[in-house]
Amino acid sequence: MALRFYDTLTRSVRDFVPIEAGKAGIYLCGATVQAPPHVGHIRSGVAFDVIRRWLTAKGYDVTFVRNVTDIDDKIIHNAGHEDVPYWVVAMRNERAFNRAYEVLGCLPPTYEPRATGHIPEMIALMQRLIDLDHGYAAGGDVYFDVRSLDAYGSLSGQRIDDMLAASDSEALAKRDPRDFAMWKSAKPGEPFWDTPWGPGRPGWHVECSAMAAKYLGPAFDIHGGGLDLVFPHHENEIAQSVAAGDGFANYWLHNAWVTTSGEKMSKSLGNSLLVDEVVQRVRPVELRYYLAGSHYRSMLEYSDASVADAGQGYRRIEGFLDRARESMGVSGVPIVRPGSRPAAFDAAMDDDIAVPQALAVVHEHVRAGNAALTAQDLVAVTNAFDAVLAMLDVLGLNPWCEPWAGASSDASGRQTEVIDALVQVVLAQRQDARARKDFAAADAIRDGLDSIGIRVEDTVHGVRWSLDD
Repeated sequence: MALRFYDTLTRSVRDFVPIEAGKAGIYLCGATVQAPPHVGHIRSGVAFDVIRRWLTAKGYDVTFVRNVTDIDDKIIHNAGHEDVPYWVVAMRNERAFNRAYEVLGCLPPTYEPRATGHIPEMIALMQRLIDLDHGYAAGGDVYFDVRSLDAYGSLSGQRIDDMLAASDSEALAKRDPRDFAMWKSAKPGEPFWDTPWGPGRPGWHVECSAMAAKYLGPAFDIHGGGLDLVFPHHENEIAQSVAAGDGFANYWLHNAWVTTSGEKMSKSLGNSLLVDEVVQRVRPVELRYYLAGSHYRSMLEYSDASVADAGQGYRRIEGFLDRARESMGVSGVPIVRPGSRPAAFDAAMDDDIAVPQALAVVHEHVRAGNAALTAQDLVAVTNAFDAVLAMLDVLGLNPWCEPWAGASSDASGRQTEVIDALVQVVLAQRQDARARKDFAAADAIRDGLDSIGIRVEDTVHGVRWSLDD
């Protein structure tokens, strides 16, 4: 069975045929580093890490590019609110994103370009578009003329006349309210870069067109990102690149959202769950198992109960591997044996990365392996062990690989549960003290927790605790 992907542009499942045999180029729209990442942000990183790992497992030499948008309106706003340079906010949050990617086992990208490091490439692209009558400069801004490209709207399936005006539609110099800004003229107090059209900063979309071409060439295999990026971001990327004469992406893959109470997880809704906080109470490997376990194109409803259920599922797998390794007399880090993956697992992964079906194969082998342990059938135990380990390795869930190496299974999870339960008992006592207005006792409890490295924070969503670094 050939590897197949659902392509958003053609709205069909297509066989994967790379531009260059044996190689695969992927551009993933990464973080806009306005704030630290929540679980919804990081799902994209996990989903495309699995896709990348599967391509590698199939023998492709993968070049994986994940950009960083380190300048935009919200970054500038947040920096002004804190009275610091924009890059202080951007760098702090970029580090938080990289910490989240790492703790959830995402492989580092081949290249991780920042938008502000590629202004010359953006200027060159905009000049090409102006020369081809697809772009125009007005009042220090540079716009893309959406009506100059007949195919505009093809990714999102919209007609231009049915589209709402672009977010900067108040700009009087625009030819059409739907035209979008590739370059924004400098405002007082904002960071800027010099261009032939005056000082300013990049629009959101031009950066990705420029960076994708720089690192993957004018035509490449896969462009990925969250479903919310289909319009306007990815639509506008296609417009810029195709209008400039580039082939751009052959396949468009989009992961669905993480929701809470049926709504897309976002900071504006006040329902975000920061990764740094979640991994204090959930084993990172179990959070990855949860995020990767649903099909990447399916909406994922986040709840503590569903994460706990996922954790139990992963611990069942670990429990078998631990018992099997002891039965086999294996010491040290087990080796993933070539040819150990079951054909049913490979078929599921080839079918648009159907991880739920692939995990069903994993659990079938875990059950068979447990039965073999009971029967003391060492050959069957070994076969099941090798198969499960090979499958987990593809999914980034091999318990003996970084960053999971050295972490125990049931014991680690149980210790986390016990610590959280004990802290919650103490926090309940603090809350009782505050309720009876015994603030001295409440402060003493908080200070006592702080003295042992447990930081307590009162927020509008309740009391949170975390371990100090």
